[in-house]
Amino acid sequence: MSAVTAESRVAFHRLIVRPHDDDPEIAVVGRPEIGEFVELPAVYGAAITLMAADLSVGAVRRRMAEVHHVEIDLAELVEALSALGFIASIEGDPLPDPAADVPPSHFHRLTERHVAWLFSPPVKALWLVVVAAALLTLATRDELVPVYAHFFWSDYVGLTVLVNTVMMSASISVHELMHLAAARSLGARGRIGFGTRLHNLVVQTDVTGVWGLPRRSRYRVYLAGPAWDVFVIASVILVAAHAPLPEVVRAVLQALALAVLMAIPFQLQVYMRTDLYYVLCELLRTRNLFGDGIAYARYLRTRILDTLRRRPPSVTDPTAGLAPHARRATRVYSLFLVGGATVALTAFGLFTAPIVIGTLLRALEGLTGGSALAALDSGLLLLVEGGIQILFIVTFVRSHPRLLRRAQPGRPLT
Repeated sequence: MSAVTAESRVAFHRLIVRPHDDDPEIAVVGRPEIGEFVELPAVYGAAITLMAADLSVGAVRRRMAEVHHVEIDLAELVEALSALGFIASIEGDPLPDPAADVPPSHFHRLTERHVAWLFSPPVKALWLVVVAAALLTLATRDELVPVYAHFFWSDYVGLTVLVNTVMMSASISVHELMHLAAARSLGARGRIGFGTRLHNLVVQTDVTGVWGLPRRSRYRVYLAGPAWDVFVIASVILVAAHAPLPEVVRAVLQALALAVLMAIPFQLQVYMRTDLYYVLCELLRTRNLFGDGIAYARYLRTRILDTLRRRPPSVTDPTAGLAPHARRATRVYSLFLVGGATVALTAFGLFTAPIVIGTLLRALEGLTGGSALAALDSGLLLLVEGGIQILFIVTFVRSHPRLLRRAQPGRPLT
């Protein structure tokens, strides 16, 4: 990187510089293309804006002293912004661009004009009408209220699981597309992929670029997926109640409503990074509730161990530097995080894992112990459930490469 002098001119990549949602003395500066955002003092944001207007470093320094009455080490600021990948060149000397290593956004041809209508007042009004009509229908047709029996619309369990999984996968895909469409309607990029949450395989949308948007706009992105789920359930209930359908089609639709409904409680498990976790972060005005909560839980664990061993404290409180409201929220959330994760993993070990293993073993027995149709049904069950478990393992390994490195003998811990 070229040395920064008073005569230097700095060329930036396209940046977002906006006021912080809660503190006017802080600016949010970020580059959406690489998903990198930082919070800086507002005067630094003003300096970046002036440098981006092609003023020399010296001219910006003088302007900041005259207008804001502050002295800023712009050379140090430029160095830090260069490390973040925010600067394109200094005095015409190009800098390495990390954007070359960033995967392209999915559906990059999708623009705001294609999807903005999905979040317009008429569409919101339609959503309210459909949901209200479904609630009124359920009040008078209690046989349409989703129950567990609706899942088994066929005597063939493998066929039932296969069809239900296909329908649920389609709904999940649209759920994530709604997140991406909401982000794109606001000019933010996004990518869809697989991830894991504790023992769950999930489809997730990376919309880091929404940090360049004000809080009110971010709510749209977080709630777009759950809003789709509610709309699907309501629409299916209305179709099943009022359309002249064959009984098997009505049964399949009721299974779809149940499957989508079963996904909604998962969003309420905010001890994981679900859609509603991000809504909770915004409501509590916190930046990284999950990461700070884990850090505080580890701090408490170490403090307890130090006390039991009668040692002086060996760690400092990681929440000490947070704002008072964020500190209180993080400390409460950390307890909820540990408790929720413990209950979820315990339930998985005691119930979910044995059920899945038992189901797969019975399916293996069914391949050879019955009729051809029974064997085909067992094969379908193995294909679906076994495929999901294999996909979870592959995704988990890719998402947690450090676990494999730690397992290698002689490899230093990092």
